[in-house]
Amino acid sequence: MNVTRLALRTLRREWHLVELRTLAASLVLAVIALGVVATLSTRIERGILASAAELIGGDLGISAPAPLPEPLLRTAVDDGLRTTRGAAFRSVAFVGEHSQLLDVQATDAAYPLRGTLEVRDTKGSDHASHGPARGEVFLDHRALVGLGITPGQTLQIGGRDLTVGAELIRQPDGGELFALAPRALMNLDDANEAGLLSVGSRARHSLLVAGTPAAVAGWRTRVEQGSLPHGGELITPEKMQERMRSAFDRASAFLRLTALLSALLAGVAIALASSRYARRKAAEVALLRALGTPRRRIAALLVTTLAALALPAAALGMAIALGLAQGAWYFASQLFDNIPTTLPLGPAFAAAAMGLAVLAGFALPPLVRLAEVPPVAVFRESMQRRVRRFDALYLVPVVTAVALVWLQSDSAKLAGILAASLAGVAVVAALLSGLLLVLARRIAPGAHPALRLGLAALARRRGLSLVQATALSLGLCALLLLAVIAPSLLDGWRRELPADTPNWFALNLQDEQREDFSRALERMGASKTNMMPLAVGKLTAINGQSVDRIAFVDEQAKDAADRQLRLSWSAELPPSNKVVAGTWPGASPAQAEVSVDTSWRDRFHLKLGDTLRFEVGEGTVDARLTSVRQVDWGSFRVNFFLMIDPAHATELPHTWLTSFYLPRGHADDLAKVSRDFGNLSLIDVDALLDRVREIVDRVGGAVRWVLGFSLLAGALVLAAALAASAQERRKEAALLRTLGATRAQLRAAAACEFALLGLVAGLTAALGASGAGFWLGNAVFHIEHFVPPVWPLAGAAVLAALVVMAIGLFGTRRVLRTSPMALLREG
Repeated sequence: MNVTRLALRTLRREWHLVELRTLAASLVLAVIALGVVATLSTRIERGILASAAELIGGDLGISAPAPLPEPLLRTAVDDGLRTTRGAAFRSVAFVGEHSQLLDVQATDAAYPLRGTLEVRDTKGSDHASHGPARGEVFLDHRALVGLGITPGQTLQIGGRDLTVGAELIRQPDGGELFALAPRALMNLDDANEAGLLSVGSRARHSLLVAGTPAAVAGWRTRVEQGSLPHGGELITPEKMQERMRSAFDRASAFLRLTALLSALLAGVAIALASSRYARRKAAEVALLRALGTPRRRIAALLVTTLAALALPAAALGMAIALGLAQGAWYFASQLFDNIPTTLPLGPAFAAAAMGLAVLAGFALPPLVRLAEVPPVAVFRESMQRRVRRFDALYLVPVVTAVALVWLQSDSAKLAGILAASLAGVAVVAALLSGLLLVLARRIAPGAHPALRLGLAALARRRGLSLVQATALSLGLCALLLLAVIAPSLLDGWRRELPADTPNWFALNLQDEQREDFSRALERMGASKTNMMPLAVGKLTAINGQSVDRIAFVDEQAKDAADRQLRLSWSAELPPSNKVVAGTWPGASPAQAEVSVDTSWRDRFHLKLGDTLRFEVGEGTVDARLTSVRQVDWGSFRVNFFLMIDPAHATELPHTWLTSFYLPRGHADDLAKVSRDFGNLSLIDVDALLDRVREIVDRVGGAVRWVLGFSLLAGALVLAAALAASAQERRKEAALLRTLGATRAQLRAAAACEFALLGLVAGLTAALGASGAGFWLGNAVFHIEHFVPPVWPLAGAAVLAALVVMAIGLFGTRRVLRTSPMALLREG
């Protein structure tokens, strides 16, 4: 007997069975959910890097405080890379009696290598351009307003007369998301001839390259191995990505969570369908055993039949996933200005492999277990299953589920929270179901006839009732997490960035300017104004040991110890900060106290009670570490790594940092403020805020996509769970119909049975989703004061009972319409 041929024949003969179709549909949905999100996430990651390359003006760059050596340029050219050189510095432009401090970038004619330099010419038309020609300069709108000129007029920079060739609309900015002053773009040769880049200037020189990925990677390796000049650093797309890491990490977590819950839903449906299929196959296996077929051959037949079902289903799911991912990318790529990326096949194959693992983990144990059905089971149905106290095979689904959570979440915290939440839901569902079965015996004798029949049916199928309730609870919990909790988390993320989130920052504000600047902001209609002191210092010692003598393992710790630090102080804990260890500094401590961010604590391996010494101006501050804060850096509020107590900070030399919200369309007012407060540096973060809001919207769209698959998977879970006891219910209905029970009585009894199951499952799922949502919102997504929506969850619990009852009644309609004799013959 050829096992493969027999397996295919068996599959063709049994394809009409609901169990097999549920297995196939569940596998297809699992692969689609995982494949779409994995493929989309990979393309998004590539899109981030590609858009970052456009933002920096090239694929890779080097920035240094001195002109870059010619050999470095020649090696790039020899590697077949395109190059452009530039320099960034600050200078004052003059037009008559007007002057304006500018952030100037000098470039050659090849700039930019990637991205778009968009300008508006003297005729008012917008178009793409390269670097300005000699004798020309491009100015942004703030600079034009501040100097009171228009394109076509002349100004003076560095003693050199230049013509404003165009208004600067958009440019690749070398990795800077905002400018401290109005921007200007001039020719590199003009800057050199004007002496703006001579020895002693504070210009930052740069070299950008672009080419094939292999050539760029090779040149980067050589630079990192010794060609990087003193004080130089790489300008990479990865660094640009890190500036928005919080937003993209949250987006990735949302996508992974939704795909994971969809796959787990499909896994529950697979487990229920395979369990029912195994029970149906028990008699056939017993017959094969009675005819002398060895266990190994029966196990091979069952596994081959499952493989013949699974492989085409996985291939179909993978094909659909690639098609849907391509369609989804058409919309998601708008986030990256339609940057093209190739369709990656690896994530779809990985999703297919993971889907097969889900099927194997949930379906193989009950099917392989059938091989041990004794031959005597042909004559005695009670012997079709030999009971064991423990079977290691049934650990396979648990291990598969845990592995799936771990691999798909890519986060130990997310995996642990989700696994613990679902395990808690399963335990609570089993306990509540057991309690319901215990109460059924006491309540049933005096209850309404329909309720008595429903309770009796649940009590007779104790094991199946527990399985059904647990499976329904897990499925509904996953659906509630997707349909109620995930949108609520997204809304919480949106609320962190409301329309009036501060979009401007002002640096270098002096004490005597605070009142005048506040009045100027009021006249412009600014709101959400917040001022905090800012002192610049340097960390010199930790616990009395000089930082120069400490051997830091972390390179970032070495870099932070060498750089200037920015400190602030406040009597109250600032928003978006949460003390996670110690206590906030008191009003007048005897010794100076300091609070650090968690990243600083981990970077320098600090602990409460350590003493940090700072040099601020000409003074020294020895502060004891009394608290550690968790700072939400994605909140766009004013935040600091280091904060000292106000009592020991008032005499420190400092300026003020101000954040405020200003509606669009106030460029002229801001230019006047820049002229009135010439020492101020205004920072515009509107573009960055818009980008983060767009990410939230795109993630919301992706969640809705995956939710569609999840609803299908949830329907399969409900159908599989309620069909698990269909065979037993068919026999009971035949017996009760024979004894005179009417269809209406049986329908009422079934309604009570399914309503009780649905109520237990809905209540457990609502409690589990609420707890998991609160845990995820605070521990993974770091959404302040997140509270799961109580009333939608309560309504969902009641709706679940009604839906389960409706689906259960729909599934029993055939039994109720069939005559008792036909049911008995079928049984």
